[in-house]
Amino acid sequence: MPLEPVHRPRPGFRKILADFELIHLSNAVIAFLFAASAPIAIVLAVGTSGGLTEAEMASWIFGGIALNGLLGIVISVIYRQPLAFFWTISGSVLVGPALQHSSFPEVIGAFLGTGLLLLVLGLSGWIKRIMAVMPMPIVMAMVAGVFLEFGLDWIKALGSDPWVAGSMTAAFILLSLNANIAKRFPPMIGVLVVGIIAVALAGTFNPDTKLEYSLITPTIIRPKFSWATMVELVVPIAVTVLAAQNAQGIVILRNVGHNPPTNLITAACGGASIITAIFGTVSTCLTGPVNAILSSGGKLEQQYIAAVIIGIFAILFGLHAPLMTKLLLAMPATFIATLAGLALIRVLQSAFVVSFGGGFTLGALVSFLVTLADQSLFNIGAPFWGLVFGVATSWLLEKKDFDGGKT
Repeated sequence: MPLEPVHRPRPGFRKILADFELIHLSNAVIAFLFAASAPIAIVLAVGTSGGLTEAEMASWIFGGIALNGLLGIVISVIYRQPLAFFWTISGSVLVGPALQHSSFPEVIGAFLGTGLLLLVLGLSGWIKRIMAVMPMPIVMAMVAGVFLEFGLDWIKALGSDPWVAGSMTAAFILLSLNANIAKRFPPMIGVLVVGIIAVALAGTFNPDTKLEYSLITPTIIRPKFSWATMVELVVPIAVTVLAAQNAQGIVILRNVGHNPPTNLITAACGGASIITAIFGTVSTCLTGPVNAILSSGGKLEQQYIAAVIIGIFAILFGLHAPLMTKLLLAMPATFIATLAGLALIRVLQSAFVVSFGGGFTLGALVSFLVTLADQSLFNIGAPFWGLVFGVATSWLLEKKDFDGGKT
């Protein structure tokens, strides 16, 4: 079995306490605020547009943040490096169009299929071969086509609610001007704080029901398996987990000196995805930005402590998902739209750069246009067809790019 060997000796409780430093707590707090703000806003935006109930969205958040938080604690301790897992933002966005013509149980069936695929790829060691075949510009063009709607919703929010959306956007710009400040204090945290203040001053915080303290009672949803939904979602979500999320996190950790276990990460994402899917959560991934923050300070061999701390935060937050979901849903739609749009603006920028900055540009353009048109075919959504038509276009008209640019 090609899983990477664990780090030995495994640290005990006393060793974990001895390795703790204040910088680990600081990094964990900042990383958690990032993970618990914009990504959750994206889930709520997708869930609301897809007709999910408040309980279903709370269950999604519980599975994505609490159960994955536990996974992150275990694997980070075993491999003695920061390995924080949450849910795929890119995959969450792909779910939105599918919910327009598929039931939530059918989508959950696709989540299970994705988890099984990731598990097989991780346990078999085939992951590197599969990713080498799929042209990254075409994949990222599909991602750009899906993400573009969130960017447009942010622009529309600026016009319809300039006080809330405008102040949040200003905070994002100001905190992004200085790279050192942005590294220590992620702009999205400032956006969240300023947005909450703006909503409070505007008086637009409006919960539908009385806010009550309660722990999560997860909604266990029985999956249904639809070939159309499986074809539409399984491969695109798996590709976004592997290419848009895990690859980013692995590169970030390698750059600071860690040696992340690629096969184990893929298998863990698959196994966790199968479990969290039961609660309505999109597939698990190794998160890039969060692990970048966790590994940004302290001694290299002790940075796993920050991942343990954020895992504890995640479990506590997930247990209180009903209250947190209700609080966010009580915010005006422009708050959620701006939070999600600004969170994805850099990802959208990167997607365009990767898509049109090198080879496969015609295939990438076709992939982008097909995805953006959002027209289903055989009851299978546009993201899948974006990949199909994009790859087919490049195979027919850009063969030199498959040969490494040779004519």
